[in-house]
Amino acid sequence: MSAINSTSDFMVAPGADVADSASIGAGSKIWHLAQVRESAQIGTGCVVGRGAYVGIGVQMGDNCKVQNYALVYEPAHLGEGVFVGPAAVLTNDTYPRSINADGSLKSADDWAPVGVRIGQGASIGARAVCVAPVTIGAWAMIAAGTVVTKDVPDYALMVGVPARQIGWVGESGRRLERRDELWECPVSGNQYQEHDGRLTKVGQDSGI
Repeated sequence: MSAINSTSDFMVAPGADVADSASIGAGSKIWHLAQVRESAQIGTGCVVGRGAYVGIGVQMGDNCKVQNYALVYEPAHLGEGVFVGPAAVLTNDTYPRSINADGSLKSADDWAPVGVRIGQGASIGARAVCVAPVTIGAWAMIAAGTVVTKDVPDYALMVGVPARQIGWVGESGRRLERRDELWECPVSGNQYQEHDGRLTKVGQDSGI
């Protein structure tokens, strides 16, 4: 596909490479030099930025943003409203090698890809790396340059190499503030309860 798609209600910019078998939802935009591989499923209202890569069979929910030059390798699964920042990488090979032990070049049959799963509303900062297999919880915030090697709970604020949790964030993305036995969002006023290292919104369960 190339240029503005005139038969559907999504946009593919000139120079983008979108496989014919990829599924693109209404209102989505695929920008210059982006590549969307075979059987990828992109929801409605998504943005795939300049030079970004979306691998074979990757699934993206509605209203996701994959920013410029981000690399989303198969078999990643992004929930609704996920943000992947510029030049961030979601890997898919736990034991990467170019060659086998006998010196022969590896092929697709010589390894099994593993994916990164990201829950609803979570954000992956610029140049962060998520090392598969790993799960990022709903509404979590991964700071720029962070390297995630272990699962991340819902609402967690993660920084560093390797990633460590330094707090909690709400749906607004702002860091939560302690209010007696609860955590509170300074923007929305929503309150959350912490139990055994997990956070849930008061009156509502949370999950991926």
